[in-house]
Amino acid sequence: MDVGESTCDAVVIGSGPNGLVAANALAEAGWDVIVLEAADEVGGAVRSAELIEPGFVTDLYSAFYPLAAASPVIRGMDLQRHGLGWVQAPAVVAHQLDDGRAAVIHRDPAATAAALEQWAAGDGQAWLDMFAHWQRIRDDLLAALFTPFPPVAAGLGLFRRLKLAGALRLARMAATPVRRLGEERFAGDGARLLLTGNALHTDIPVDAAGSGMFGWLLVMLGQDVGFPVPRGGAGMLAHALRRRAESYGAQVRTGTRAAGVLVRGRRATGVRLADGSRITARRAVLADVTAPALYRQLLADVPLPASLRRDVENFHWDSATLKVNWAVRAPVPWRAESSRRAGTVHLGVDLDGFVDFGADLTAGRLPQRPFVLFGQMAVADPSRAPAGAETAWAYTHLPRRLASDPEAVQTQVRRVQDAVERAAPGFGELVIGRHVQSPADLQDNNANLSGGALNAGTSALHQQLIFRPTPGLGRPETPVEGLYLASASAHPGGGVHGACGWNAARSALRASGRFGQVHRALIRTVWDRVLAEH
Repeated sequence: MDVGESTCDAVVIGSGPNGLVAANALAEAGWDVIVLEAADEVGGAVRSAELIEPGFVTDLYSAFYPLAAASPVIRGMDLQRHGLGWVQAPAVVAHQLDDGRAAVIHRDPAATAAALEQWAAGDGQAWLDMFAHWQRIRDDLLAALFTPFPPVAAGLGLFRRLKLAGALRLARMAATPVRRLGEERFAGDGARLLLTGNALHTDIPVDAAGSGMFGWLLVMLGQDVGFPVPRGGAGMLAHALRRRAESYGAQVRTGTRAAGVLVRGRRATGVRLADGSRITARRAVLADVTAPALYRQLLADVPLPASLRRDVENFHWDSATLKVNWAVRAPVPWRAESSRRAGTVHLGVDLDGFVDFGADLTAGRLPQRPFVLFGQMAVADPSRAPAGAETAWAYTHLPRRLASDPEAVQTQVRRVQDAVERAAPGFGELVIGRHVQSPADLQDNNANLSGGALNAGTSALHQQLIFRPTPGLGRPETPVEGLYLASASAHPGGGVHGACGWNAARSALRASGRFGQVHRALIRTVWDRVLAEH
């Protein structure tokens, strides 16, 4: 599509949730914004389609959105006015073991506690105590997580609430491996399974520092806001974000690929498109692309410090992802009745199996017993399938070195199907259609999902905060003035919460504001020192 020469205040490259949030923030502030999307539809990894059979709506990538439900960024946009409706399954998440037992987070904390008490005496009260602690700190903690680094105001609020002793204990928990956290907090396997399975929504091994924080955060969000889904499919969230941005005057151009960022001196001045035309940006360029894509491709012809180039070469991706989608003629026949009410089901491994799974990924081996995340969408949203039927999907991880090996992919597809069959005997007989998304398929359809990496870079501590995406500021600003990294490669990382795009937009607005010259000079000075000293 030839769009000719254009001029605007800001160009946003990419229309994933972060890019669309950034466009909303800038357009709402009165900026003239153009969003460029290479695909024919907006949404990035927030899309859905009738992939297998008519009437069966499959979420192509992400599906459940506790971070979106909790995010002050998303909640503040009032997307219900733009066509978004949230719905919930009767139960939040279950971990189904092969022997028929299941640990479940119910919508009611008391019901969750009662169920966990059946696994071990005292675990119900331990769960309620953990949730009460979450409720005391949730607002300050979420503000700290979702704002640019360092989160001074939110951090001070959290410290005032916790005092020194509480802050130290929270910091220790943030560094504790999830396996150890479960052992410290709970006597039985039920709550430990829930903590560990949710920690593995990231790529951090269960014995690694930081995994406990992610497991705790997701189970607490699940107990607090649930795992909601957009009514009608994940794409409804992206469409609502687009409609809101357009209501403030933003232009969204699909089928339009950015080929490079234009730079004059040390400042971004616009974008060169694949068809050779250019868009001039008076104020800013925001890139909702991965850090390697930004620095290696969009800035390929721009002189950058050698130290930055080296850091980008050392960028650490998260594990590859394999996704299997099914159209099913009847509800999934889980061994545990409680799993039939949960929108998300974890399966395939027990507590020790989590360790084996992580060790295989770390060693580059194909996991013999994969940990599987399973979604049954009609349980949460009956509109996703014909009456009495189910739209289901499952994903697991494999080492990146095996991501393009067809034999490894097919082997793992069989192992995923076997894991589901162990937990839900007879499942295969109910399947009327199946579609596999290999790591290569995921990348081909969304360039940000490099090798099927879901989080735009590892969530491990060595690539978080001031180390995300490279050692630097932990902020959306780049060494090129007026250019901002607005993807999940930036702090705070993966998940559909919009904070990466929001932070980039707020930084761009601040740089153009009353004290913008001082802000830009400070950022430039710090970058110069960081890049000169390592």
